[in-house]
Amino acid sequence: MSFKMTDKVTWVGKIDWELRRFHGDEYSTHRGSSYNSYLIKDEKTVLIDTVWQPFAKEFVENLKKEIDLNEIDYIIANHAEIDHSGALPLLMKEIPNTPIYCTANGAKILKGHYHEDWNFVEVKTGDTLEIGENKLIFVEARMLHWPDSMFTYLTGESILFSNDAFGQHYASDLMYNDLVDQAELYQEAIKYYANILTPFSPLVTKKIEEVLSFNLPVDMIATSHGIIWRDNPVQIIEKYMEWANAYQENQITIVYDTMWNGTRRMAEAIADGIKSVDKYVTVKLFNAAHSDKNDVIAELFKSKAMLFGSSTVNKSIMHATGGMLDMIKGLGFKNKKAAAFGSYGWSGESIAILEEKLKNSKIDIIQEGIKELWNPDDEALERCREFGKNFAEKL
Repeated sequence: MSFKMTDKVTWVGKIDWELRRFHGDEYSTHRGSSYNSYLIKDEKTVLIDTVWQPFAKEFVENLKKEIDLNEIDYIIANHAEIDHSGALPLLMKEIPNTPIYCTANGAKILKGHYHEDWNFVEVKTGDTLEIGENKLIFVEARMLHWPDSMFTYLTGESILFSNDAFGQHYASDLMYNDLVDQAELYQEAIKYYANILTPFSPLVTKKIEEVLSFNLPVDMIATSHGIIWRDNPVQIIEKYMEWANAYQENQITIVYDTMWNGTRRMAEAIADGIKSVDKYVTVKLFNAAHSDKNDVIAELFKSKAMLFGSSTVNKSIMHATGGMLDMIKGLGFKNKKAAAFGSYGWSGESIAILEEKLKNSKIDIIQEGIKELWNPDDEALERCREFGKNFAEKL
C-alpha cells in the first residue's frame, strides 16, 4: 500500500493492524499502529525514515514498485529507534552508498544498532538540503524522545516530518486527522504524550517555541506513527503546549490493588466521599492488577489529584501498585496532589511505603493516609468516606 499526499510526496509506510504491545511490553497499542515512511520526488529523490524490522522485506519490495531504488539520492533518518530504522540494513544492501542524513547522535545510535558504517551525513538545526524546487530544513529535537531525534521540514509543500512528536499508535487506512474518529484520535494522542513525552515536557515547550520562531508555514504534520495532521495541523501543536504545561483536568484518579477486596471497598467509599463534595469532578477507579498500565497513566496524567491504595503484603505493598508508582516516578508528573490508603492484617506498612514512593515522585501529599484493619466494617467505610470528603475539600 502507498498513497500520494501531494504531487511530490508519497506515503510508503506500513499499517500494523495486529500490534498490541510496543517497546517490549511497555506500551499497549489497542488500536494497532503504523510506521510512516515518506518518499519525496523532486529533482532529487529523498526517502524519509523506514519501517520496523519485521516488515523490512515487504517495505523494500513495495518501495521497488514505487521507484528504482538506485534513483534514491538521499535517506533521512529522523530517529534511529528500530521501529523507524528497522528496514535500513536490507535497504542499504541494495543501495549501500546512499547518504543517510541524521544528527550526530543518530549516526552513533544507528551504528550501535546495526554495526554498519554507512555513508552518514551529520546535520544540525538550520542545516538545509537542496533537492530541486524545494529544500529540506533540519531541526534537532534532542530528547523528544531520544537523543538523536530530529524534525525535517519540506519547503514548498510546507510539510513538517515530525517523527515521534505529534504521533499516536493508531492504525487507520483513512490516514488523515479530518477523516478518523476524533475521540479515538485524541484518546490515542494524549495517551502517547502521557506515556512517552511527559518526562520531556520542558523540552517540548522550548522546541515548539523554537520551531514557531522560524515562521515557517505548516500545511501538514507528517508523523512517524498514526495519522497525518492536514486539517488545521496547528491544533496538535497547541495541544502539546497545553499538555506540556503541568496539564490537569477536573479529575481525580484512584489506583489500588487488593487481596480480599478490603482495599477495593475503601477505594469506593473514598470515591463516594469525594463526590459528596464535588458532584462535577470526574472520579475514576482502577485496580492496578487488572487494568492496562498505560491507560491508567493517561488518566493520571489528566488528573489534578490521585489516591493510591494497597493491602499490606509481607511488610510491603502489592506489586502492581508499586510498578505503577515506579512508572510515575520516571514520567515526572508535575502539579499533582495525592494521598494513600489501604487495608492490613497485622502490620500495616503499606501506607508509609505508598507515601514514600509518592514523595519520591515529587507528588504533593496533602493529607495523612488512612488504613483499616481486616475487612472494613460500616464504621471503617464511613471513615473512608470522610477521608475522601476531606481530600476533595483540600484541592
